[in-house]
Amino acid sequence: MSVTGSTGRSNLTPVWFDYEGDTVLLNLATHRKKVDWLRKAPQATFLLMNPANAYHWISIKATVAREISEDDPEEGPRVTAQLDRIWNKYTGDPGSYALRDPGREERRVLFELAVDSIATFGRP
Repeated sequence: MSVTGSTGRSNLTPVWFDYEGDTVLLNLATHRKKVDWLRKAPQATFLLMNPANAYHWISIKATVAREISEDDPEEGPRVTAQLDRIWNKYTGDPGSYALRDPGREERRVLFELAVDSIATFGRP
């Protein structure tokens, strides 16, 4: 994923993400710089590459439409449940997300992003 950082340059990092319908879901720890960057410049680009063929890829450009805090009394449980779902999706391990930083009281935020454009290249 690429977001615009505090210097105005792109910052690229691998991320776990999910989707519901045509909405991209991005669940981040609130202490990460990406959270502040997305709040300041709410656009992100995701690049998915086929591991069997690097010349087959898809790029998704999206804009933050909504943000939900894990501390929200009504929707907070959805943030935690979504985090557990991507934990299982990306690791195959059942149960709850197991990578919370024990050195801090880690809180999460779920960004819902609307897809602006999609580009693809290559064949599988």
